Amino acid sequence: MTETESSTSPALKPERARVGHVNLKVANLDRALAFYEGVLGLKITKRIGDVAAFLAFGGYHHDICVNTWQSRDGEPPKANATGLFHVAFLYASRSDLADVHQRLKAAHIEIDATVDHGVSESMYVRDPDQNGVELYWDRPSKLWWDDAGQLKMGHKPMDPETFGL
Repeated sequence: MTETESSTSPALKPERARVGHVNLKVANLDRALAFYEGVLGLKITKRIGDVAAFLAFGGYHHDICVNTWQSRDGEPPKANATGLFHVAFLYASRSDLADVHQRLKAAHIEIDATVDHGVSESMYVRDPDQNGVELYWDRPSKLWWDDAGQLKMGHKPMDPETFGL
């Protein structure tokens, strides 16, 4: 199918499907867990030795898996390679995002960008394997749309210290 063609199969209703989890290849499991568990606050729900771990924020079986099945001691992909741009983690409130901002600073993790998207505010970082990670909170959904029904989504850089209010 070319980019100008569309699928002839009908789309699923939004309530019938959602993104369930993300599975990331990492070079070193303990190093990845130091970031995803130690800094971002996910909890390990299952660990398979030194090859894989499943993590979640709440009572779900896993929101993310990090594994070394095909990547132990591997190198990050080149900058111009195709693949995952980033995985995004939605926090319940701006204060939760401020908390993770403080944990990033304490762990000396560089913030690549902070952006006000109109519908949300985001921080962008890289995990130890250079996978892109977006950390964000959504503004109330009633603020997402303008009077004409258009999504008020944009890209306005912001100072990361505003999360530390």
